Amino acid sequence: MKEKILGYQVDACGVDECCDAIFAALRTPGKRWFACFNPHSYAESLTDEMFTSALKSVDWLVPDGVGVVVASRMLGGHISDRVTGSDIFYGLLGRMNEAGGMKVFFLGASEETLTDIRARIALDYPNIELAGTFSPPFKPEYSGAELDKMISSVNTTKPDVLWVGMTAPKQEKWIYENLALLDVKFAGAIGAVFDFYTGRVKRSHPLFQRLGLEWLPRLLQQPRRLWRRIFVSAPIFMMHVVKQRFSK
Repeated sequence: MKEKILGYQVDACGVDECCDAIFAALRTPGKRWFACFNPHSYAESLTDEMFTSALKSVDWLVPDGVGVVVASRMLGGHISDRVTGSDIFYGLLGRMNEAGGMKVFFLGASEETLTDIRARIALDYPNIELAGTFSPPFKPEYSGAELDKMISSVNTTKPDVLWVGMTAPKQEKWIYENLALLDVKFAGAIGAVFDFYTGRVKRSHPLFQRLGLEWLPRLLQQPRRLWRRIFVSAPIFMMHVVKQRFSK
């Protein structure tokens, strides 16, 4: 079930239902992908047509942000809980590990972070094959040769799942532009989850998550990176939600 928020079809299912649907899709023909919808991604999409197209093309657009939950309630929707990139990451890997015989690839982050991921995956999910990892150059855009190398690295291993962690909106646009060329069943844009998983960035305490304040400890950890999301993107998002509410 989906509901329309500011022109985007956002999934209204819970974590388990969403992970079950993605896992079931791994066993059927086709390529699918997911991304997170939050106030910052919405604000970024206002000035980025390709990002807008990417978010409107996804198979699952999950409500990653308390602002989206609040918006749903204001607009008469039924989204009751956040579904984060971390939720999808752990939920899907858990199902894959239980099933066994599946492969995963990590694209993004630094080589040091990927080294940590390789060590942890082997311990946490022993029944999943780590097909490969690739750390792309840290730059706004990639050359044709760089793109070919990234795509070739993935396709050589033919993973079931490709996790992409390049930060938004770069990662979503990369999947949107290249999914047709990738030999994968599912791709997920999960950004900071690479760093959360390795412990390089601490995710907020569960209490802050339940209270809808996960952003606060993260803002204190990474103020230069996150201040714009909190003090610029969030007000823009809520202003547009209020306008949609009263335009009905």
